[in-house]
Order: sequence, then C-alpha cells, then structure tokens
Amino acid sequence: MILAGLAMLGPFSINAYLPSFPEMTRVLHTDGVALQQTISVYFAAFAFMSLWHGAISDACGRRAVVLAGLAVYAAASLGCVFVTGVEQLLPLRALQGLAAGAGIVIGRAIIRDLHDGPQARRMMSQVVMVYGLAPAIAPLVGGALQRAFGWRAVFLFLALLAASLFVAVVLRLPETLAATARQPFRPGPLARGYAGVLGNRAFMAWSLSYALMFGAFFLYVLSAPVFLMRHLGLGEADFLWLFGPATAGLVGGSALAGKVSARWPVRLTLQVGFALMAAALAFNLAVCLARPPGAGWYVLHLFVFNLGMSLAVPTLTIRGLDCVPARRGMGASVQLFVQTGFNALIAAVIAPMVWGSLLSLAAGAAVLFLCAGAGVLLAARL
Repeated sequence: MILAGLAMLGPFSINAYLPSFPEMTRVLHTDGVALQQTISVYFAAFAFMSLWHGAISDACGRRAVVLAGLAVYAAASLGCVFVTGVEQLLPLRALQGLAAGAGIVIGRAIIRDLHDGPQARRMMSQVVMVYGLAPAIAPLVGGALQRAFGWRAVFLFLALLAASLFVAVVLRLPETLAATARQPFRPGPLARGYAGVLGNRAFMAWSLSYALMFGAFFLYVLSAPVFLMRHLGLGEADFLWLFGPATAGLVGGSALAGKVSARWPVRLTLQVGFALMAAALAFNLAVCLARPPGAGWYVLHLFVFNLGMSLAVPTLTIRGLDCVPARRGMGASVQLFVQTGFNALIAAVIAPMVWGSLLSLAAGAAVLFLCAGAGVLLAARL
C-alpha cells in the first residue's frame, strides 16, 4: 500500500487541481493557456528526473531517495499554497515534477529487490490496481476541496499526502538494496550503466512495447474533451463516461493479474491480456464503422482494453527489469522515461492528428496496439 501511495502522487499532481482552473484563473489574474503550462512544466521535470531517480537509488539505497523525494514534494506543494501569481507557480510545479517520480520508479525496483516470479507479478499487480484508481479519484477529491475551501486547499492536501507517506516510509518501509549490491554514482560507471541499459535490446523492446500499449489507451485520455464533447455530444460534467469504464478495467485487470500470477505461466498471461485488448479494439473499430446511437457503445471497449492491459502490465514490467538485474533502479528509471516521453509525443503530435473523427481515433489506437504486439514478439525472441 505504501508503494501504491507513492505511485499515486503523479496522477494526483496532475488531475487534482484541474477542477480549480476557473478560480485560479481569476485569483492569479492569468488565463487557461498559462495554467496549462504548469502541467507541461511538471511533465518536463518529471520526465527528466525519472532518468536519475533509479540510478541514484542504485548508489545510495532505495529508502533515502524516496524520503528525499517526498520531502521536496511536500515543500513544493506547500509553497504552491501561498503563490500570488502563475509565474511563482511554475517553478514550484517543476519542483513537484522533479520529486514525484521517485516513488513510482523506486517502487518498481523495490518490488524486484524483494521478489521474483509470480510473487513479483502479484505485488506489481496490486500496486497497479491502486494506482489505476488515482486518475478517477483525483478530480473528485480536488473538486470536493475546491467547492469546500478553494484551490489552495488542493495543494495543501498534496503536501499533507506527501508528509503522510514520508511518515509511513520512515516507520514501515525497509531498505531493500544491500550495501554490497550498490553501484557507484560517478560519471564513468553511470555512462557505462546507461549504455548497458539503453543498449540492451530485450529491455528496450519490453519498455517500448509497454509504452505503445499504454499509448493506445492514453490516446483517449488526451483526446477526452474532443472525444466526449464534440463526437459523443456529452457535457463538461460527463467525463466519468471515459474514466469510469477505464478505471473499472484497470482495477479489474490488476485484481485478475494478482489472482492468476501463481497459476498462469508468463506466456499465457500475455496471450490472454493481448487477446482481450485485440478484441476490444476490433469491437471499437466495428462500432465506429456502424455508428450506432448512444455514447455507451463507444466507451465499452475502454473497459475490456484496460482489463487486458492491466493483466499484461506486471509481466511486461518485470520481464524488462529482469534484463538488467544489476541495474534495476536505472532500468525502472528508463522504463518510466520511455513511457513519459512517448506520452508527450502522443500529446503533441499523434492525438491532434487522429482525434478528427471517431474512426480515425479508433484506428490510431489500433495501430499503436499492433506495434506493441510486434514489440512483445520481438522481445520474447531476444
């Protein structure tokens, strides 16, 4: 639960304050474009630092880096409470981004430090199950705080959340990387380490497959306003049409992954997960061609796709880290960097290219999924 809480900091940092944008625009005397930049700055800092959290933890130990990240995040969040202009908010959001990735990166490495095989996949699935709730819960929590206390309460909540996790880590999370297994944090060894990880073809194939697979779902998240409001004719309060089925699929698939981790071999788990995703996208393409009335037809595939995706995620993650056993922290960093970087590419290029119609959006997701499947086949042969 501590590792899941650490992973949830990222989605909460993005989604919790979205309902506060109208009030923040008035109070900070700014506009929506400037506030959107606070998300972009956060993503840029998050992606950059995700490359380093794991390498630092390989040298200094997991626990110390997690505690340092939580302390910086809590301080930055508290600073956001007192800003009077968006120009003050931007560097604090960057600081949040620099610190927030420590939990999810190092959490993956901790799981692999402690367990292997079915137990590692089961624990990873439990973390993913709780993490999957965050994007749906965060706007609800942020909206409730906004209505009751105003936008500053949202950032105060984030500071208190980080402080609570700090205490939990101090009390309950042991160090999982033995001193004898640590790697020096010097330019030469670091360069060789990154060269080894990035040059490991199997590791990169697993990592890119994960990013492509997740991208087939994230394409709909980034296109949500166009998908829901323009194409399906829903309103500003109807985003649950997308996040409801998606979250249910994530949680259900993660729960299923935990139950079958000791009974199903890796190959069968991947086959079932990818079969569910393929069926979901085929159904979505058929619906977009038939164009039946009713929004429910166009969101049903999100549940089935995420069910299959969550079933496959623990296996893809663990198989990737198994390719770099001496550099698991660095490997977890590169995994997250690849995913975050590809998400940025989807946001900037792919989503605007394909969100013009329901059919083009469905086709874009299908192409990303097919590329992910090809990557898994390649990774399994390397």
